[in-house]
Amino acid sequence: MTEFSFACTGVRADPYAAGPTLVFRLRITATPGTRVHALALRCQIRVEPARRGYDDAEAAALTDLFGERSRWGNTLNPVQFAHVSTIVPGFTGEIETDLTVPCTYDTDIAASRYFRALTGGEVPLLLLFSGTAFTGPGGFHVEPVPWDKEVAHRMPVKVWQEMIDQHFPGCGWIRLPDDTMDALLAYRSRRALPSWQATVESLLATAAEDTR
Repeated sequence: MTEFSFACTGVRADPYAAGPTLVFRLRITATPGTRVHALALRCQIRVEPARRGYDDAEAAALTDLFGERSRWGNTLNPVQFAHVSTIVPGFTGEIETDLTVPCTYDTDIAASRYFRALTGGEVPLLLLFSGTAFTGPGGFHVEPVPWDKEVAHRMPVKVWQEMIDQHFPGCGWIRLPDDTMDALLAYRSRRALPSWQATVESLLATAAEDTR
């Protein structure tokens, strides 16, 4: 049975991707002398929020995810970030390869809300690996990548922020159902508002007047 080990040597934003994309650099090591013809690799990535501290502004922004700070001993649970697959080309001994992770700025997604709440420091991530390896000096032997293979990595928050700024500079993003979008469009049209920003600002101004 081939023994595999994994390391994450860094992560960067892909400046040429059509949408927000992170690229994790992986180092994969196999049993010395074993020929790996190909590796069908799966990776689940989780955020482990309990592995870092938070200032008051970050704690306030994370209230909708984890509740008040006094409850964090019970609520600061791992958050699912991504589940991706890649094909690693053949190698003997060791190889470095990229793991491409498409991302979203949809604030209905817990991981996106978590990243948005952070002002600096690092994001504690856990990469969990599995998959199928095709090995052998001649012909193919099919072997599983054991489920217990995992790597902790601390991604700088600025990498996420730079990635988002490439695609949504100075902006946020909200997903709405069709009926709500139709109602907003009708409201905008009735008032001849020039943009969605003006539409939302008009609604907020109306709400503020109602609370006086």
